[in-house]
Amino acid sequence: MNSKGVRRGAWGVGLLLAFLLPRIAVAVTIQDLDGNAVDLARWVGKRPVLVEFWATWCPICAELLPKIETAHKKYGDRVDFLVVAVAVNESPNTVRRHLTRHPMPFTFLWDVNGNATRAFQAPATSYVAVLDAKGRVVYTGVGADQDLEAALERAVTGGKRR
Repeated sequence: MNSKGVRRGAWGVGLLLAFLLPRIAVAVTIQDLDGNAVDLARWVGKRPVLVEFWATWCPICAELLPKIETAHKKYGDRVDFLVVAVAVNESPNTVRRHLTRHPMPFTFLWDVNGNATRAFQAPATSYVAVLDAKGRVVYTGVGADQDLEAALERAVTGGKRR
């Protein structure tokens, strides 16, 4: 299967999960890259949040990065951007080394036991969930072709058009 077929398949999974995912995000404790416990409730329900499930080895995550960086430039003052590094075939040290070579302006967290992956029902890396200021999931998607701009606009405005 070519990369477009994979992206279409991933998009379909993300669309299906949008109907299956809990409408309110569940608070969960994971770690920062230094091994300290971090409760996602620190961000959820305070203001909108974009959460990406990510890995250093994920080519689709790399394709998605420019869209997330563009969204961060536009919405970074109103939305928290969290990247949850999945604990599959890497360690916090590999994530730190990657960030040294490729700095990114997001908060990076470490999902050591898969708690966040299970709580958000993330099917793959490049999975993105956008939550509004009340902690409601307003968007989920997988793959490089996600419309993060529309999702973040919905989260920031509460679904109201400007």
